[in-house]
Amino acid sequence: MNKNLFIFFSLFICQAAYANQPTEWQLGFQKAASESMREIVAFHDKLLLPIIIAISVFVLFLMLYACVRFRASANPIPSKRTHNVAVEVLWTLIPCLILIVIAVPSFKILYKQDTIPKADITIKAIGYQWYWGYEYPDENIIFDSYMIEEKDLKSNQPRLLAVDNEVVVPVGKVIKVLITANDVLHAWALPAFGVKRDAVPGRINETWFKAEEKGTYYGQCSELCGIKHAFMPITVKVVSDTEYQEWLNEARIKFAKEEIKNSQLKLASK
Repeated sequence: MNKNLFIFFSLFICQAAYANQPTEWQLGFQKAASESMREIVAFHDKLLLPIIIAISVFVLFLMLYACVRFRASANPIPSKRTHNVAVEVLWTLIPCLILIVIAVPSFKILYKQDTIPKADITIKAIGYQWYWGYEYPDENIIFDSYMIEEKDLKSNQPRLLAVDNEVVVPVGKVIKVLITANDVLHAWALPAFGVKRDAVPGRINETWFKAEEKGTYYGQCSELCGIKHAFMPITVKVVSDTEYQEWLNEARIKFAKEEIKNSQLKLASK
């Protein structure tokens, strides 16, 4: 009984899902982990939802009013009126004003997302059928990231989201992501950071994020790319500066893009 009531009320109440990954019965956004995502959530909750609700209530009122006021029994002789200048002007101007109210803050958010600040770290994400490949161009690091099969999952790894090689970044740093694809269209999306960009073969798109909290964040390919579209997740692990340097030292050896001399290996391992 309680579960049924929860399901019923959840259909009408927008809930915030405070998680770094999708949760059961989630209707709202994931918890924002960047300034960009906080602005997107605020734009949705404080502007779009009130406007949507107001329009829905107003249209419902007009429908009920028209059904009652102009029913056949109350109007045996129907009106021959076909035009009302005032009404026609209003139903043109009011939607235009609503669109302007929505457009101004949305353009500000879009502009801020497309204006990439000076990056602390640059990562290249390449979409393949059906997995993601990553490069750290400044660190001579390249690796592939495959989804972990369900039979190999550990207790703390979410199904269809965990990968064998995670993208690791430090907290509080500007991360620039270069996105492309090797075969068909893909899309690199991380809901908690408010990031989503198409991966287009032969073209490089750019985006950025600045993680504010340590943790593991999950996303997925958001472009219908083929039979295994649902099996190419994205996992980003946000760590402290010290932990990032430790991972970097190991990754320079484990994921070296080119052959490195022994002296360089020793230097990187220090």
